[in-house]
Amino acid sequence: MSDDPVHGRIHHVASVVRDIDAAIDFHVRVLGLTLEQAVDVPSQEVRIAFLTAGDSKIELVSPLNETSGVARFLAAKGEGFHHLCLEVVDLGAELRRLKAGGIQLINAEPVPGVEGPVAFLHPKSCNGVLIELIEGPGGPAWAHLGYGDPGQLRLS
Repeated sequence: MSDDPVHGRIHHVASVVRDIDAAIDFHVRVLGLTLEQAVDVPSQEVRIAFLTAGDSKIELVSPLNETSGVARFLAAKGEGFHHLCLEVVDLGAELRRLKAGGIQLINAEPVPGVEGPVAFLHPKSCNGVLIELIEGPGGPAWAHLGYGDPGQLRLS
């Protein structure tokens, strides 16, 4: 792996919302986006929806209970921007590079995500922005986490 910074596309931009059904309706009916999927992610205590926006996506995130991290975020900061997700080729290698460069990681290793292996970088190291990295389809972490075929995604 080179020492170059992340050069992947913006995979998605995520917003926290109180009412995910109303937010989906707005994005579909008013903005004309296409709903790709909406699923509960019990391990994160959230319901998420992905909407297609050209080559990228918008993720809507809503808490499933009042005690989750997203519920606390919503109570403290209200609805709005939550995180930026960038696609990388080799997530494990990228995490090692970032850690060696002094970046504070929330996940030191790739973890299962709805659309592939993911890891988060702490906002303290990223100018106050929560950054999610996602490995592109078929990368090394896909097989390691048991995804198999990149077309076959599993929930985290």
